[in-house]
Amino acid sequence: MKGTVTSIDPSDVRFLQVSDKLIPARLIERGLGGLVFLAIGALPLVLRLTGVWGTYPAWLAWGVPAVVLLIVLWVLLLVPRQVRAIGYAERNEDLLIRHGIMFHRVMVVPYGRMQYVDVTMGPLERMLGLSSIHLHTASPGTNAIIFGLPAAEASRLREQLSARGEAKLAGL
Repeated sequence: MKGTVTSIDPSDVRFLQVSDKLIPARLIERGLGGLVFLAIGALPLVLRLTGVWGTYPAWLAWGVPAVVLLIVLWVLLLVPRQVRAIGYAERNEDLLIRHGIMFHRVMVVPYGRMQYVDVTMGPLERMLGLSSIHLHTASPGTNAIIFGLPAAEASRLREQLSARGEAKLAGL
């Protein structure tokens, strides 16, 4: 098996991708978060340059913001690939949710286990016409969320999942 790469995706399933509009949303979110970390990391540099903390080592004052900037840029460069790796598939008995580039994950949520389905839309999502679906099951450890769905698709999926969940519960 040397050199063989295996996928954990079921072979007979076609995953639907989330909207590409999730890319700018994630870039804005991660970029703003990165600016906060960069400002915190640059604080010793600012204090050294203004003479308040003149004894702080110059290499460290410049090095910390440089490292933070490199990490932020790396995170921002990964966003498009991460978004393209998010997908979902509706099957007869369950919903599959996949995400991850390096750490690939496929979650199977049986319709009969769903208690309720939430559709959420934050301010940035609203501007871009996106929604997120949260699937709640009896298990508190279930973290079944599909981010970046077009609002119309999220509404359709909520109704579809609710109907299938009710049908499975009625069949018990």
